[in-house]
Amino acid sequence: MSERRVTAQDAVLAALRSDILTGELEPGDQIVQESLAERYGVSRVPLREALKTLESEGQVVYHPHRGYFVSELSVADLLEVYRLRELLEAEAIRAAVPTLTDADVDAVAELAAQVEAAADRVDVMEMTVANRRFHFALFDAAGLPRLSRLLRQLWEATDAYRALYFQSPGNRERVSGEHAQMMTALRARDAEALVRLHDEHRDHSVDAVRALLGERSP
Repeated sequence: MSERRVTAQDAVLAALRSDILTGELEPGDQIVQESLAERYGVSRVPLREALKTLESEGQVVYHPHRGYFVSELSVADLLEVYRLRELLEAEAIRAAVPTLTDADVDAVAELAAQVEAAADRVDVMEMTVANRRFHFALFDAAGLPRLSRLLRQLWEATDAYRALYFQSPGNRERVSGEHAQMMTALRARDAEALVRLHDEHRDHSVDAVRALLGERSP
């Protein structure tokens, strides 16, 4: 079977995702289509189609007569997203852990190592991508595709903020340490410990993002 041909829209979509994840386009920034089309070397047609895809994912918003902007969350929006993640991710982890073989766990450990390697290189883009692969290796192992789709939508809503979180050296170090603790619980097949560690891992990131949004935790 031949590989799927990469279209201009695919390339633009990948470039837009990269710009959002690396902070080239920050939350609240207006997306000036003329300048982006010139920078990407494409017409505005594939750019508009890529923007529609990102809009459906919640990563950009369209304001009539003003254009597209990178999505910006309020603290209330952020807390709702993370509360939903807390509930759904716990269910995914509890369903996944009993199904994982030793080989599966080794594969998850390799993904954790890729996150750490990207952190050591200070490659925020690759760290963000590798971090998602690590977590979704657990979520997808639950064998609940609707749950995985919901979780992907929730993660996409906060991708820009996650990338900002990874830009701090202290946060990158914390992520590596927390992933190591999670792997210890996973190797022990201790689902409840893994859920607890995952909750703490998420709470640290949401506290940092709340600070970025201008509201400190109580």
